[in-house]
Amino acid sequence: MKSFQQDVIKLLPDSVANQIAAGEVIQRPASVIKELVENAIDAGATLVNIVLKDAGKTLIQVVDNGCGMSATDARMAFERHATSKIRKADDLFTLHTMGFRGEALPSIAAVSEIDMRSMRPDDSLGTRIIIKASKVESQEPDVCVPGTNIMVKNLFYNFVARRRFLKKDSVELSHIMHEFERLVLVNTDVEFSLTHNGTLVHALPRSPLKQRIGALFGRTVEHGLIPVDTQTSSVKISGFIGLPANARQRNALQYFFVNGRNMRHPYFHKAVLNCYKDLISGEAQPNYFISFDVAPDRIDVNIHPQKHEIKFEDEAMIWQILSSAVKESLGKYNVGPAIDFDATDVPDIPPLQQGKIVENSPVNEDLDPDYNPFEIKPMQFEMHAEPERPAVASLFGGNGSTVMRHERSSSLNSSRNWEKLYEGFMKDAGSSHVAPVQSEIPSGDGSVTDIAAPAPMFQYKNRWIITSTKSGLIIIDQHRAHLRVLYEKFLPEIKQGKMTSQKLIFSEELEVDAAQHAVLVAAAQLLVGLGFDVTNVGELKWTIQGVPAELGNVSPREALISVIGDLADTGNDPTDEQRQRIAMSLARTAAIRNNQILSQTEMQALVGDLFRLPSPNYTPDGYTIIRMFTPEELASFFHK
Repeated sequence: MKSFQQDVIKLLPDSVANQIAAGEVIQRPASVIKELVENAIDAGATLVNIVLKDAGKTLIQVVDNGCGMSATDARMAFERHATSKIRKADDLFTLHTMGFRGEALPSIAAVSEIDMRSMRPDDSLGTRIIIKASKVESQEPDVCVPGTNIMVKNLFYNFVARRRFLKKDSVELSHIMHEFERLVLVNTDVEFSLTHNGTLVHALPRSPLKQRIGALFGRTVEHGLIPVDTQTSSVKISGFIGLPANARQRNALQYFFVNGRNMRHPYFHKAVLNCYKDLISGEAQPNYFISFDVAPDRIDVNIHPQKHEIKFEDEAMIWQILSSAVKESLGKYNVGPAIDFDATDVPDIPPLQQGKIVENSPVNEDLDPDYNPFEIKPMQFEMHAEPERPAVASLFGGNGSTVMRHERSSSLNSSRNWEKLYEGFMKDAGSSHVAPVQSEIPSGDGSVTDIAAPAPMFQYKNRWIITSTKSGLIIIDQHRAHLRVLYEKFLPEIKQGKMTSQKLIFSEELEVDAAQHAVLVAAAQLLVGLGFDVTNVGELKWTIQGVPAELGNVSPREALISVIGDLADTGNDPTDEQRQRIAMSLARTAAIRNNQILSQTEMQALVGDLFRLPSPNYTPDGYTIIRMFTPEELASFFHK
């Protein structure tokens, strides 16, 4: 008798469906704060207080003075797809509110314990509702103040796998701070406060955007901003951009807002960066706080679970408007490139006068009438001597390498042929402290080639070092080469917590934001092991008295901020993988830059230190350092 398989497709229980939704919407405590604060804003709140315990793992409390809820609405708010924001599908394209899917509260309730009190202004009693893991434990009338007070306790207590993936408190608090910054920057007409473990972290009154930026990130950032403002029939763009001098190597403050909503938009981000292309170095990033006002039906905010990404209907046109607005502001405040019409070397071109005969200019009689451009003469080269340099500590990791400080060399008006040039160079190289070393790098066809250093070296475009070996021509990226050398030097010292500290002659002050301040407080002991000597001198201000000795001329502020960024991601007790990230960050900060002129001695030292490493071919993050061209490849370029 033929058997039939039973039906296998079943409806998920609500508790399971809510946990699945929570996996998309609620990733960490910062996600809970985002959803609850956005609900408060939608409720018309002008005052929002946030209270945290243990970086939100134990308690997240959001108190607002919004419109509150009735007893029925308080219960319905925790049902999936229950929302006051939309009634029909077309409403998705005319949204003016933050939340609208009806998934946030039920998702939070599925992975935590909820205790909420809410009351409307005209009611005499409010409602208190307690929910645990999506199950309503109780609902009863309660005496409370108008608005909503919601407490989220023991996040992920019933979702052990997700709770285990939460980071240390310092890391989670850093994420909370960044989410808080995004929320308060876009809602400047709302008063906010943030308290963590009983300590008031932020108290922000209602204020214009620029003043709020200063309250969050310090007056230095605020004073380094210039306004952007333009309006067309399609979009209004307003906000502030940073002066090129305030560009950051890392952790630049970059925020886009659309219709009062925070967003990420790589396409528009590139438009802003293009405007700074000739004003800042390639590694630096400008600060910007830019808001777009567009018709709601011209954007789609429903393409991302957390609504971080937004689709614009007229992206190409807005790109052009944004680029023009940013360039106009940079030019208006005299920070963009300008044409100098009063330059002294501009040729004197007389104005044309109608009917006047222009006389021919006399020929220069000093010209050599016997000059033949096709006559073959011995090659002559003008060489410039390198100035003497004092012996100083190495930035390359070698014992006698020189620090990357450069002076203009004085010219010797002498000419030498190729043979003398080669002999002189090898004579200098022979007396150099860099001993010949042997290493192996892959050539273009994948074979292994022996490298012997020193060899004649040349710098092209102040970026690449070109030299030759018995197996061919090699080109070395100087920044990546130095990065690799420093990384290999820093990593063992970081693992041992024994990086040497060097006292600064003059201490430097650093003003940080609240997220960076929290990392600095928690990582004080670790920073000592990394060679930093920092002291908190009040609120968000710190002084730097010492830095790792190996950093050389690197800005102490830049180096410390770079490390803070890594610690915010990894925590104060980093694993080996995380120590590698810190070593990489310090090496990237301290490595010589492109467009930096190197002397022969410095190139020899850098290449020598690189070839001493067991793996000189790639940076720690996998970028090519060395490119080999064999004689056969070179010959093929010339079709020989």
